[in-house]
Amino acid sequence: MSTLLQFLRFCIVGAGGMVVDFGVTFLLKEKFRLNKYAANSIGFSLAVVNNFLWNKYWTFHDRSEEVGMQFLLFLAISSAGLLLNNGVIYLLLNRWKMNFYLSKFFATGVVTAWNFLANYQFTFHAG
Repeated sequence: MSTLLQFLRFCIVGAGGMVVDFGVTFLLKEKFRLNKYAANSIGFSLAVVNNFLWNKYWTFHDRSEEVGMQFLLFLAISSAGLLLNNGVIYLLLNRWKMNFYLSKFFATGVVTAWNFLANYQFTFHAG
């Protein structure tokens, strides 16, 4: 399978993860009045689990039995992505006075590129 097709699948999975992420973030922030960064972190984390499973089996067709180790690596990469995500949101929200959800949208684009490249290279790429 070509890297371009894998990236497209990664983006489709990411779109589904974004629905999970934004949905949970909105629910926790707006309905339960949780701190915006805590809500963002929880939404992002639930999307990580969703995305790992879809990316392992659909995007990369990975059949490795090292699922636990792969998930830990995926989680580490995603955690670095979460720091990047919150950093971009902070910068856009507090420095540029951008709307929270628009900031989150831009942060998601930055993190998508990071996550694909890191997971392609280290988590699922057998090469």
